[in-house]
Amino acid sequence: MDDLDAVLARTFDLDTEIYHRRGFKRRVGYGAKPALLVIDMANGWTQPGSPFACDGMNSVIPAIRDLLDAFHEKRLPVVFTTTAYDVTEGPNTDMGLWHLKVPIETMKSGSWEAEIDSRLQPADGEFVLVKKRASAFHGTHLSSMLKAMNVDTVIATGVTASCCVRHSVEDAIAEGFRPIVPRECVGDRVAGVIAWNLFDIDAKFGDVELLEDVLAHVRNSG
Repeated sequence: MDDLDAVLARTFDLDTEIYHRRGFKRRVGYGAKPALLVIDMANGWTQPGSPFACDGMNSVIPAIRDLLDAFHEKRLPVVFTTTAYDVTEGPNTDMGLWHLKVPIETMKSGSWEAEIDSRLQPADGEFVLVKKRASAFHGTHLSSMLKAMNVDTVIATGVTASCCVRHSVEDAIAEGFRPIVPRECVGDRVAGVIAWNLFDIDAKFGDVELLEDVLAHVRNSG
């Protein structure tokens, strides 16, 4: 892993130089009111035994917990998502074509796998949106709900860096929100995938920041 980290660091240094020369990696910064988006931190991703299980949950979950506590203290909005399907058998399902690529039939509505991990249990009044696609915005009312709360900044956490977090960040900036991604609060399954996707998100779609800096901003807000 140390060798992989070294290779990635050298690659990112070179890529950063190229991006900077071309005007990429600008900062979107924070707006006036953030919301915390906790993406797919359900048992199917956080617990062993599922095909979607992610590595590093022993560090990712406490990091997200710290952010949850900070948001609760400031009474700022928190939205959780999970991905689940009502009909997973037969020719007429709500899975679309995604099941042709990945085993999403294991994520059934009402199942233990689709429940938010108890270590991040949503508080009373916090939303759990059930989505059918990768992005938290696709086919949900997330955008209109956040705008009604006067939210202009989305702190995106959860899994996976390569799929649901990335697509949610891409849609967040497209919907007019400022995406901030605390790097310690994102997980995935394959070595190198987190580092690469956070690098690319930071270059094109949102600001990837250290958790301590994000926490400082939240605690000083309001």
